[in-house]
Amino acid sequence: MGQIAIDASASCRASPQRVFALLKDSASWPKWAGFDGFELERPGASEPFGVGAMRVFITKVTRAREEVVELVPDRRLSYVLLSGFPFRDYRADVELEPVADGTRIHWRARFEAKQFGLGWFWRLVMTRVLNTVSARLAAAAENDAVSVSI
Repeated sequence: MGQIAIDASASCRASPQRVFALLKDSASWPKWAGFDGFELERPGASEPFGVGAMRVFITKVTRAREEVVELVPDRRLSYVLLSGFPFRDYRADVELEPVADGTRIHWRARFEAKQFGLGWFWRLVMTRVLNTVSARLAAAAENDAVSVSI
């Protein structure tokens, strides 16, 4: 089984600061990403949603546990999947690129499917998921009605 790489992107008219504020605020994800719930299992070392934070995103079919492993203010958030999907070595990097009229969001993930022969399936599923979540983040950043907790 080989490593699967997904690269999703979206653009918005919001500033990188606004996009990053939503991205970093894990509690806001159910409002814009389509999750049913969120739990902060462990706060980050220096701030609740910072590096070291263990987050749980809940849907009807899974509880995805993740750990924030890197934050670069207004530029990048990286996390690894700890459990919840049949993947090995899952890491995602969300990069924010300032552009003339706002921000370009690049959501990249790499992982291996645990079950042989299902890589093609998980590539399709996760491509759709990351494209959808990128587009929803872009839309939420342009909508001032979505508030940020921290």
